[in-house]
Amino acid sequence: MHNIRFTLLALVAAVVTFAVARLIDNAYVFFAGYVVLQYVVLATAWNILGGYTGYVNFGTAAFFALGAYTSVVLHKTVPLLPLPVMMLLGGMISGIIGLGMGYLTLRLRGTYFSIATLAMAVVAQTLITNWNFVGGSRGAYIIRPAESPLFAGDYIQYLFVIMLLLSVISVSIARAIQHSRLGYGFSAIRDDELAAEASGVPTLRLKLIATTISGGLMGMAGAPLPYYVTYLDPASGFSLSYAINTIAMPLIGGTATWFGPVIGAILLGTLQQLATVTISSALSLLLVGLLLVGFVIAAPKGIVGWLSR
Repeated sequence: MHNIRFTLLALVAAVVTFAVARLIDNAYVFFAGYVVLQYVVLATAWNILGGYTGYVNFGTAAFFALGAYTSVVLHKTVPLLPLPVMMLLGGMISGIIGLGMGYLTLRLRGTYFSIATLAMAVVAQTLITNWNFVGGSRGAYIIRPAESPLFAGDYIQYLFVIMLLLSVISVSIARAIQHSRLGYGFSAIRDDELAAEASGVPTLRLKLIATTISGGLMGMAGAPLPYYVTYLDPASGFSLSYAINTIAMPLIGGTATWFGPVIGAILLGTLQQLATVTISSALSLLLVGLLLVGFVIAAPKGIVGWLSR
């Protein structure tokens, strides 16, 4: 009941957010807002594995790019397929890859697991680079529709709404997990996995669930990317900035709760967009690094941990 009430409140907040963006009447608000909401989904998805279970995933860009390239394949084969369906299929493929990756790597722990996920991202990028059907190293162009299929307005507004709804779904899932038996099992793994195994917690099964959900949400977040940028190549799809931001945002906001990644993504994402339009786009990663170092020193448990203290 509490989860349903939270989801309804989140949907109301989403409607208010979209209404305010329309009142501002500035196209860049939707461009920048899409990026911030995209990071809300990515940070929340990463936190399900990295924050709840304590397994740090460096392969975020791989799951994100797999969702994006799924849309490229579907756009070439089934051009009239609606974007929400592409997102579901992209999420399914990334979730299956996450399940497979987890089965192969989750017997590793700590740094070894993190290196294995990074290696998986490199392998995935190499395969995409040599796949001519999706453009290979040249990249692929996607013609973005001129108008929204749901309401009068630019297609970017439609992408904004889609990502806004996905962020509501992602946060609702993360909150439901945190306050469930599944979430308690994740916490037991994070606190002491050996003790959890000795207590009868099915650690491998729970970790596989976490990698599947996390990978699926990341793939769904990446699926609209080709329509947002209109040109996708391996360097941009597998950009290191996605991995860095997706890890930094939960750490800055706080990894122990569902709310921390939301705060971190909104704060850091907004600052990056402001820095892009006022100073330089090259400043964004420097901003991430400085904030991350500052919060690690001043507030190791993030904003949520600092406030609760």
